[in-house]
Amino acid sequence: MTQPKTIHREKLAFDDPEALQALCGSNNARLKLIERTSGAHVNLRGNEITIEGEAAAVETAKSALEQLYDLALNGKALSSDDVVRAVQLLKGDASGGTSIQGVFGDTILTPRTGRPIAPKGAQQKKYVDLVRQNDIMFAVGPAGTGKTYLAVALAVRALLDKQVRRIILTRPAVEAGERLGFLPGTLEEKVDPYLRPLYDALHDMIEPEKLERFMADGTIEIAPLAFMRGRTLSGSFIILDEAQNTSAPQMKMFLTRMGFDSKAVITGDVTQTDLPRGERSGLRDALELVDGIRGIGIVEFTDADVVRHPLVAALIRAYDARDRSRFESREGTHVVDKAPPAAPAPERDGIDS
Repeated sequence: MTQPKTIHREKLAFDDPEALQALCGSNNARLKLIERTSGAHVNLRGNEITIEGEAAAVETAKSALEQLYDLALNGKALSSDDVVRAVQLLKGDASGGTSIQGVFGDTILTPRTGRPIAPKGAQQKKYVDLVRQNDIMFAVGPAGTGKTYLAVALAVRALLDKQVRRIILTRPAVEAGERLGFLPGTLEEKVDPYLRPLYDALHDMIEPEKLERFMADGTIEIAPLAFMRGRTLSGSFIILDEAQNTSAPQMKMFLTRMGFDSKAVITGDVTQTDLPRGERSGLRDALELVDGIRGIGIVEFTDADVVRHPLVAALIRAYDARDRSRFESREGTHVVDKAPPAAPAPERDGIDS
């Protein structure tokens, strides 16, 4: 016979009306997100919030409410996305010692316009920490997990702090077969379509006039992968994006370009290669070779770490399910999907920036 579930109850009181309003959101929309994401029932009356449910859900909701309220007290602008990710972060914490501020408060860069750039979850925080600790970093996982954007932010931060002298952005131009000389225009015009995501990130982080100056004097350099052979890159922060589309020789060539006082971040999704059928991805090959080498970090993202619209995670899961058999037959491998369900979509509460 099934035993009835024990209902736990907690009551919290909040003294600051403005911080409480920021926590709850318009029409208590953020409380509803906390309720939906944690699995506990959350009810506001006056300045008190009552939490009811199973012990784990109540503890998660309680910790989220207390920590988010503290952030609001300190002037942190909360969005619905922040609320959902905070609860997810605490749900995945078995020890109960996770600090939301420790993750969300790790500001990498504050652009002239827009919100500060900081990790949006435990895996992104791990990624940022590993980039800082290692000279070479591999970040693998689906689109929308912040791999490239955070890498660019860290590169800009290192440049502004004079830790490096230049930023080098590179990406394989698979569609052109790396034969960029046959395309019309300057070198920048030839590779612009492939490097556009990196440009977009830079425009978010650097004032237009300064970015134009950096591009003109080579402080920020476009270095298509096909043109990097024979170079030694010292004092540089190098980002190789879409690395799943490199061949094994290309990846070896890239990794051996590093000079002193440099850092390299390699991003990609090993399940989404555009290489010719039967050609092994240089990213997959490198991940097998470098595992365990000191000074090289690896972080793996899943669709649960997607930081775009919540439907993106659901779409990634749907595409992965369709493409899985095709990928396994090509690579001769078996991939197990251990990702948890996609996060609930934040409700529009009219306050988010």
